Parts: sequence; structure tokens; C-alpha cells
Amino acid sequence: MTPVMVGVLMLFLLNDVVFDLDEASPVTPADARRFEKLGFDYLLELGCELFAEDPLLHRNDPARARRLAWLIHDRGPDITAALFAAPAAGCDPALVEPQFCALPDEVLGQLHDRARRGKPDAVAVDRAVWGRLAA
Repeated sequence: MTPVMVGVLMLFLLNDVVFDLDEASPVTPADARRFEKLGFDYLLELGCELFAEDPLLHRNDPARARRLAWLIHDRGPDITAALFAAPAAGCDPALVEPQFCALPDEVLGQLHDRARRGKPDAVAVDRAVWGRLAA
């Protein structure tokens, strides 16, 4: 895995929340071995299912969202950001629109610093990173 390092942090943007993946691993060694066999397509499907169930998973269940971010980054080390845009809670997972990108370290660092200072701006993150009009 090629971590995105900002200082000593390995950061990943999931929707509009920046997670530090370098904190204590969200996946146990036993789970990591179990997850080794899961391909990126499976994780894409899993992400769509999770966000179809709860479009605010990244805020409502950050531990689960962080595990998903860790798995995505583990399978695609160049991926440093993922968006799962669900139209409504309980929607069909096929309606969830996933996007992935590689953000520069500086951008991730700025987003992380802004969130730490208590100034998260979901609309600004959405527009700047994902190019959408609303979060």
C-alpha cells in the first residue's frame, strides 16, 4: 500500500469527511487476511449498498465508513478520495453513484486541518473535489 502522507498522517476523503487511516488499524489482522480475497469490484458494490442504506454513513457510523475507506485505499493505493452519492436512504444500491480520485497531499491536508479547526464545509468540499452543486 502506498500511503498518502501529510506529516505522519495517511488521509482519505470519503464523501466530505477526511479520515486518518494511519490511526490504529480499523481492520484486525484476521479480518485483513479475510478481506485480501475481496476485489475492488466487490468493495464498490459494498460501498453502494452501505450508502444506499444510509447516505450519511460517513457521519452516522464513522468507524464503519473508515473501514470502507481503508479497504478501498488498500485495493487502490492511488485512490485517496471516494464519493458514494445516494439519492435517498433505503434506495436501490444501483442508484448510488460512486466516484474515485487521487487528491494531492496538500488538498487532503488542508481539508483535514479545516475539519480539525471545526470548520467543515460539506458544500465547499463537494464543489471543490467532486464538482457537484450541492452536498
